[in-house]
Formats: sequence, C-alpha cells, structure tokens
Amino acid sequence: MSAPVLVAQDLRRSYGERVVLDGVSLALEPGERVALVGVNGSGKTTLARILAGEEPADAGEVIMRGGAQVAVLSQEPRFLPNATAEATALEGLREWADAMARHDAATAALSAGEGDVDAHLAAHLAAQGDAAAAIERLGGWSRDAEARAMLQQLRAPDGAREVATMSGGERRRVALARALVARPDLLVLDEPTNHLDVETIEWLERHLADEAAQPGSVLVITHDRAFLDAVATRTIELEHGKVFSYDGGFTAYLEARAEREAHEDRVERNRQNLLRRELAWLRRGPKARTTKQKARVQRAEAVVAQSGPKRRGEVKLGAEVARAGRTLLTLDRVSIHRGEQTLVRDLTLTVDKGECIGIVGPNGAGKSSLLAAMLDEPSEGLRVEGSLRRSEKLQVVLLDQARSGLDPAKSIVDNVSDGGRVVFAGQNLDARTYLERFLFAYREQDRPVATLSGGERVRVLLARLLLQPMNLLVLDEPTNDLDLHTLRALEAMIAELEATVLLVTHDRWMLDRLATQVLAFEGDGAVVPYAGGYSDLLAQRAQREPVREPSRKTGKTGRKSERPPSVERPEGPRPLRAREREELDALPGRIDEAEQHLEACATRIGAEVAGTDAHAEAMADYEAATAALEALMARWEELESRS
Repeated sequence: MSAPVLVAQDLRRSYGERVVLDGVSLALEPGERVALVGVNGSGKTTLARILAGEEPADAGEVIMRGGAQVAVLSQEPRFLPNATAEATALEGLREWADAMARHDAATAALSAGEGDVDAHLAAHLAAQGDAAAAIERLGGWSRDAEARAMLQQLRAPDGAREVATMSGGERRRVALARALVARPDLLVLDEPTNHLDVETIEWLERHLADEAAQPGSVLVITHDRAFLDAVATRTIELEHGKVFSYDGGFTAYLEARAEREAHEDRVERNRQNLLRRELAWLRRGPKARTTKQKARVQRAEAVVAQSGPKRRGEVKLGAEVARAGRTLLTLDRVSIHRGEQTLVRDLTLTVDKGECIGIVGPNGAGKSSLLAAMLDEPSEGLRVEGSLRRSEKLQVVLLDQARSGLDPAKSIVDNVSDGGRVVFAGQNLDARTYLERFLFAYREQDRPVATLSGGERVRVLLARLLLQPMNLLVLDEPTNDLDLHTLRALEAMIAELEATVLLVTHDRWMLDRLATQVLAFEGDGAVVPYAGGYSDLLAQRAQREPVREPSRKTGKTGRKSERPPSVERPEGPRPLRAREREELDALPGRIDEAEQHLEACATRIGAEVAGTDAHAEAMADYEAATAALEALMARWEELESRS
C-alpha cells in the first residue's frame, strides 16, 4: 500500500478566544476524493489552508509526502498583474513550462552553433534530452492546448482577456482551470461549484471521478449535495474543532451521522442514569462516605465532571406571508432582448400561488434578466416585448446574487435592526433574540459584517430580508456559500411557506426537493417548462430526445467515469407536499380551461384564410395550446400517481 499523500497530526488553531481546530488529525490517501463539510464558521477553509501549506497552525504538524505537489482553488483566488485567462491557466503547468523553455533554449543553441562545437555540442544535446524527458514525464508536448481546452470546458472567458476585467464568477472559473490542469498530487477545492451552471458542474463531476484525468487526491469543500454523492469516496465533518470521518458521499454521511448521534445519545442517557444514582448515594450523608467507599466517591466526582456531547444548533427560518390572489404573474408570449441578443423568445407562463419554479441554464443565458423583467427591476439595455402582468397585491423579497443590502462596516445586529427591536410575524422582538434563530450567539452579534465568512453573511442577509412580509420569494443562486445545515433549514421553510418561490439555482438536490416546475434555458432564446424537479426534467428530455449512452471506463478504484446520476432519488414515489396537493385539486379545472382554449384556437384556424398571417398566427397559437394541455395532463398523471 502506497504512503499517504498527507498526514496531519494534532492540529490546533484559534482566533482570539475562538477555538477553530482542537486537536485535528487525519490522513489523505492517494487517489481519494474527500469532502470536507461543516457549518459556516466551523473552520473548513482554515483547515484546508493549513493542509495546503497556505496558513500555519498554532500547534501540530502537517507531513506531506516527499515531492508531492499541491494546487488550490480558494474562495478569493489571486492572480498575477495584467495576466490573461490563458496565461493564468498555464500557471498550473509551471514545471512543464520550465521544461519547455529549457528545451527551446537548448534547441536554439544547437541551431545557432554557439561556441566551440566540440566543447558545447554534448552539453546542449544533454540539456535538450533532459528537458524532453521532463516534458514527457509531465504529460507530453501539447499541455498548453490542454489548458486552453480546460478554459473552454469551464466556459471561462476568452483566453486573451485580462483577468482583472472579469466578474468574480469568471475569475473563479479561470482559477479552477489553473488548478485542474496542474494535475497535482493533492487538489484542494474550496466551493468549486459556486458560479458554475448545472452542465459545467456535471462535467466537473465526471472529470474528478476520472482518475486518468485527475490522478491525485482531491479535498473538496462544497455545499452541493448531488456533487458530493457523485464525487466523494469519503466525507469528513468538522464540528466543534474535531473531525469525524464517514465513508461515501452525502447520503452515506447523513446515515452514518445519524447512527453516531444515536450512539452518543445512548451513552449520554447511561451517563445521566449513573449520575443520578451516584448523586443519590452521595446525598445519604457521611455514613455512605467511608474510607472503604473512597473509590466510589472518586468515580461519582468523575461522572459529575464529565460533559455531555455538544449538539449543533439548528437554524430556524420563517417568514410572514402577505395575502395574494391565485395568480401573481402572467407572461404571454414575452420576449426579452439585451442589445441585439435575444435571451427569451415567446415565453408564456402563469405563476400561481404556492408554486416553486426553478430556473436553470448556462451562465449568461439570461436567468437574472428574466427575473429582472418579471419583477420590473431596472436593468441597463434590457428590452421586453409581449404582455407581462403582475398582481396588484404582489409583495417581493429578493435575495440577489450580489448579496446586496448589507453594510460591511456595521455589526450583525445593526444590519438587521438599528433600534434593537424587530417586528417578525406581527411580534415585537429583541433583535438579538431574533438573530439567535440564525445561529448568531449573543456575544458574536457585535462583529462587523466585513469579518464574516460568505455563508455567515448570507445568514445575516436572510435574517434581514425575512422580516419583510411577502408573497413572492425570489432566490437568485441562494446556495452559494451556504453550509448544508442552513440549506436544509431554507428548504424546510420553502416547503412550508404558502408563498410563491422563484428559484434560480444550480443545486439539483434542492430542485428535486422543492420545484413544482423547472424553466430551462436551452439556447437561442428558448425557455422550456418541465413539470417537477431536475430529475423529472432529465427524464422528460430523455423521452423527448433520446441520447446515446456514453462509453464506460473504469478507473483503478472501480468508479465509472461516465456521468454519475445527478441526484439519488429515494425509492418509491415522493409523497405530495401540501402545495402539490392543492395543485392536484386545481388541475382538473385548469385542464378544462386548456381544452376550451384549444377548441377556440381550432375554431380560429377554420375562420382564417390559409396562407395569411392571421392563419399562421392561429396555427402557432393552436400548437402552443396543444403543448400546454399536454403538459397539464402529464403533470396531473405524475401527481395522481403519488397521491
């Protein structure tokens, strides 16, 4: 068995009085895919930086296998001044580039016939041969083409463009390309799926699962549960400064964690029972405390001194839902343009009360522009055609990608309430008590927002936004930077809300749990609605347009390198949620209306003269009405099968 790539022993790290790592020890084996999970602020990024050699520990040591190379994707990657995307990606091939430079220099020297031939020919030939051997060892002669291809796979900007001119998401894709192309012995990825669309995430899953493409070990910090299930062979949880290791991805981690907590609960119940017995014995008075019973006294004192297992707090999210009619938004043949580009073409959509509509598509396809048009938000260069009607009772709460609305210089509590009090669901509450629902301890609430992690900032913003009454909750990439536990709380809140939700996300797990419909941007302005979640979208696409199965290649560990399933769905039909049952009850009426509309469209076709514009328009309306009726029937059959 080969030696571990890395061994960490008794790592300790504190920031003031806050202990982040408290005696952490772990080892990473060659070829492992290890997920590192934990709540925001638990120290995941700190541990990853220490393991990668980017930050020192207060105590303990990290032992790296001799000659092992490390590449890191950090949350805030750094770049050389004036560097282009291609030059940045090639930084991941620094050793290869050095070997190429040595080979070019030796070749040039031989061509020029520098110096005395007898004295220097052998030296130049030897230098050329050594450089050629290094190039072959490092992957061959065309790795620069590999770097350019990596940028294209990740949908990064043009290679000649300077990184300084890019958005934060574009810079991260360039930095990810730099890390991946290096093919290091240890690849550390901190939130790699942030700012990636679903198609690119699925490509990244396949790439990391392929040991030929990425032969080294991988340590990944991510909130993407489908990604964890597809990639991770082991999951490490960091909690209260300690690490717990579980075999497998997210699903296996949940099961094993539940077993561990159940065992801890049994141990704690036994301890409490012993404690009660020993305390009762001690209270009997001096006669019970003879010299003969000294050992029992010491044992009782030891039991009293013990502490029970620490339990992670749970985020408690809620919102006040304002009253609204049945339909909040109606789009009739809406087209959206930015300059000469058509982002959305002829979209017809009704957004009803209680729906959760997911929106997916490649970066730059127009998802945020669609939200801006639906909400009548000003957006430079955006032109909207068609009919778009909003309910007069519409009240919107928006969590945007920029996470705007917080003052970094102010404290957590001052960002939520200037007066120290908040009104939530009709109740007047102390702001600090309210913030404890979001896992901000009383003593932490005076910290400036600028000092918080990305996930902690999102929690502050949610605490601020959810004070506003609303009937339409709009979440633009809400999962970026959130930890798994806050995600679960957000999902639970959405599932229980009577409000309507518009959800732009690449999180396939969240879409499968919550979405009643998914709008997919499919190119050339086409936005196609699919009933259900992301797995339902894939199934409907497969029925509509069968695709050839990719060839299967198996790596050393037996993992298949074809695309893994996007989401592992539980066996059997998913039970109906309350809003889905309401939708099922309303569907017969909607189907009747759709059939009547279809009949009216057919009547119009017969009334128009063939070959005229009016006849063509009537035919187009008939086709759209047919598709809408088929979608309603498919949705009724799907919900009825689960009722």
